[in-house]
Amino acid sequence: MADESRSLLAQQRRALIIEELERGGAVRVADLAERLGVSDMTVRRDLDQLVRQGLVQKVHGGAIAPGGAAGFEPGFTAKSDASVPAKAAIAERAAGLVSSGAVVGLGAGTTVHALAAHLAEVPDLTVVTNSLPAADILHRPGGPTVILTGGTRTPSDALVGPVADLAIAGLHVDVLFLGCHGVTAETGLTSPNLAEAQTNTAFVTAARRVVVLADHTKWGMVGLATFAPLSRVDVFVTDAALPEPARIALSEQVGELVITD
Repeated sequence: MADESRSLLAQQRRALIIEELERGGAVRVADLAERLGVSDMTVRRDLDQLVRQGLVQKVHGGAIAPGGAAGFEPGFTAKSDASVPAKAAIAERAAGLVSSGAVVGLGAGTTVHALAAHLAEVPDLTVVTNSLPAADILHRPGGPTVILTGGTRTPSDALVGPVADLAIAGLHVDVLFLGCHGVTAETGLTSPNLAEAQTNTAFVTAARRVVVLADHTKWGMVGLATFAPLSRVDVFVTDAALPEPARIALSEQVGELVITD
């Protein structure tokens, strides 16, 4: 009976892991261990079993959908449902970095999208963005002047490619806010979409100041292409669940590390 009980509990855990993966596109061992109330080792054993069943693919620090690897790109809706409180706190803190009259760049991503709602109330802003959801929020009577880059639409509702890159290349942005698919000390900021990475690089080149908004789940994830090294980041805003080794690594490379309460 005890063995059957343990087996049932394992099945329940693995079902929850699959639910998290379907909702957010990726899962991290540390987050799963905290949510499920088990050790990291137990989560890793569960992931190993799910790998054998062909239901997940393991990556550094967690797992993604099978076949996704570094090029797996969750849709905007799926990403919007993940880490909502952390993203809201990060966006609120980042809004304090914007002054009236500035030219602001907004990349794509759900945390930057949360920031856009705050910027809609800042007077005399000009916002350059390749994010369709952010443009929708900002497009209102009396709101900021919005310049939408144009380009080819990605699963994350970003406009990317040569048209977007050319539009950005001729502009000068006071402060740029970017999200990322993943970040490590070695790879810097990465995206699973090569064209989006190139467009983000164009944004970084055009910006006087670069601010990255990334909750703790992004640490340790690696996408297909790097679009900026950490040394190019002036401010990195994240949440309090970021582990200490990550805080140390970021503090050594970015200009300023800001951690929300």
